[in-house]
Amino acid sequence: MGQGTPGGLNRQGLPGDRKGDGSNKKEKKFEPAAPPARVGRKQRKQKGPERIKDYLLMEEEFVANQERLKPQEEKAEEDRSKVDDLRGSPMSVGNLEELIDENHAIVSSSVGPEYYVGILSFVDKDQLEPGCAILMHNKVLSVVGLLQDEVDPMVSVMKVEKAPLESYADIGGLDAQIQEIKEAVELPLTHPELYEDIGIKPPKGVILYGEPGTGKTLLAKAVANSTSATFLRVVGSELIQKYLGDGPKLVRELFRVADDLSPSIVFIDEIDAVGTKRYDAHSGGEREIQRTMLELLNQLDGFDSRGDVKVILATNRIESLDPALLRPGRIDRKIEFPLPDIKTRRRIFQIHTSRMTLADDVNLEEFVMTKDEFSGADIKAICTEAGLLALRERRMKVTHADFKKAKEKVMFKKKEGVPEGLYM
Repeated sequence: MGQGTPGGLNRQGLPGDRKGDGSNKKEKKFEPAAPPARVGRKQRKQKGPERIKDYLLMEEEFVANQERLKPQEEKAEEDRSKVDDLRGSPMSVGNLEELIDENHAIVSSSVGPEYYVGILSFVDKDQLEPGCAILMHNKVLSVVGLLQDEVDPMVSVMKVEKAPLESYADIGGLDAQIQEIKEAVELPLTHPELYEDIGIKPPKGVILYGEPGTGKTLLAKAVANSTSATFLRVVGSELIQKYLGDGPKLVRELFRVADDLSPSIVFIDEIDAVGTKRYDAHSGGEREIQRTMLELLNQLDGFDSRGDVKVILATNRIESLDPALLRPGRIDRKIEFPLPDIKTRRRIFQIHTSRMTLADDVNLEEFVMTKDEFSGADIKAICTEAGLLALRERRMKVTHADFKKAKEKVMFKKKEGVPEGLYM
């Protein structure tokens, strides 16, 4: 036996075994099978029914899970198909009025009544709250998304991101007007303690009025340039919307954003578009304009304090505005912009001709002392027209004759289309 063991090892694993192949085959032929393999086969035969039972139980559990998950998969597939349909079609923007449960809500849009609709499964329901802006399917109006930015896109456009280049130095004359608007708008935002010490409340807003071209919008640009407060600019006609209730809603949104970004200044140009006197309206459009003005009146002087929000209005037809809009408490200061006098004309001519190349024969005093009524915009137009006349003749200097021709042309255009006696 002592020799059998090494021989067996040599036959099984050692490469040095030199015995013939025939003896190896003979011994392997009569060698019994390995015990582990035999035991394994016996175990499989003995426990076969138990394994089949386990497999059947697993299969039954799998089928039950499939039956349970199948409706959820079908719903997810249906939602995915809806999303694929929506990718190529426009979606409606509406408001969430009320949440009924996790999958249903009441929504409204500006083009129709309120609807009871479903909420798709992929919408984040934790962010849904009454009053938020949502995206709706264009046909079935189900909620398919949430607008993260709650600010109205029109209000976002109104915010002045880049300050205008015009400053107070670019305004000829108007020293009294500049002083008044600084006291009413800038000083309350920069030094509110001065008004507290003297025991008065700072003005809520000012209105700039006067003939066209006298510098109302230019002064508002200078205010935006000189102050670090948020500046919101809107034209009165932008507050007039197509659908019922959108105009007042836009006014509320405008002042809400101004309050969130305070200190801020709201500049409403051409306020006579919505602020005209109230009368018996005969059409829905006129009634909607009046409702917009009433909302503006409420925002200027309502229960809610405006705080660090100042309002600048501008118009060239102050006589057409409603008295409720102009009363103290809403608009505390009325700043008039008259036609420029001789000193102001000279200053405006100096500002506009400071970068021009003038010939030696140019005498600006002739135009300063004229009896024609010039506005600041007219003087700028004369200087621009004189430069264009010199450019037409390929000259690099502007002559006195160019200024004379430009003045005649501008005055002719001005008197041609304006009825006499409009501004008295």
